Amino acid sequence: MSTAEPVLRVLVVDDHPVYRDGLAALLGTVADVEVVGTAADGAAAVEQARDLAPDVVVMDVQMPVLDGVEATRRITGDSPSVAVVVLTMSEDDDTVFAALRAGARGYLLKGADADEVVQALRTVAAGGAVFGASLAVRIAQYFAGRAPLPAGDAPADADPFPQLTAREREVLDLVAAGRSNPQIAELLFLSPKTVRNCVSNVFAKLHVADRAEAIVRARDAGLGR
Repeated sequence: MSTAEPVLRVLVVDDHPVYRDGLAALLGTVADVEVVGTAADGAAAVEQARDLAPDVVVMDVQMPVLDGVEATRRITGDSPSVAVVVLTMSEDDDTVFAALRAGARGYLLKGADADEVVQALRTVAAGGAVFGASLAVRIAQYFAGRAPLPAGDAPADADPFPQLTAREREVLDLVAAGRSNPQIAELLFLSPKTVRNCVSNVFAKLHVADRAEAIVRARDAGLGR
């Protein structure tokens, strides 16, 4: 007897009903995909992501009430295990990098074909990252970052991890200093669950596999001292 493929639970978010319903219907025909809900704006997306616990959210950017970038930030902040794939018409650098800083694991343009979208959902659900071919070079440059300046030449306000929120940088600094999650929770007056979620979000945004790799990255950038 063959083992059934695990079902990928997907939330589709777009303010255009024809596109939203069409994409949901298309994804619903894929054997290992279940569309658990749809939303027409970012605020509804945040609420449904919290209630439905999808594996992946397909997120538009330009939407009423709350835009897709802020919705992505809130969803990944609440539930770092939820992967967000941005699917939009916009390919300007500001929007692309804002989405990445917010925690998106994928960024595709609406011209992507159905197979590309489905493969992207599977990839991000498995912990990977996916970006459309036309954005690949810019994304690679973004993650590579600028070459480090010689010692003593870096500006005092340089931010080595611009994709992290202020809270996430604070937590990463304590991780790099060798603090455990319970110690971080006590120092920052946070709940243990909030710290666990924050640490997971940091790992996802830095694309590191574990705590040891995060510590190396952070200490190389001057944190934890």
